Amino acid sequence: MRVVVDLSRCEGYAQCAFLAPDAFRMHGEEALMYDPDPDDAQRDRVLRAAAACPVQAILVDRLEGRPERPAARLAASGS
Repeated sequence: MRVVVDLSRCEGYAQCAFLAPDAFRMHGEEALMYDPDPDDAQRDRVLRAAAACPVQAILVDRLEGRPERPAARLAASGS
């Protein structure tokens, strides 16, 4: 799994850091740092964090297929 954050869209709400602290963390009050290649054990947390982003700045790529929009996937699955 690969994670890409559009840092120009990120407004530092830190929902991702709260939901997946091993993959996302705030550096100071506004700068987001993230792991672009988290392991699959973090998959559910990373997808929930991406779906919770108020500005949809996080894209999760499954690597074996097309990019996945977490919000659409989670909404469709009822999670």
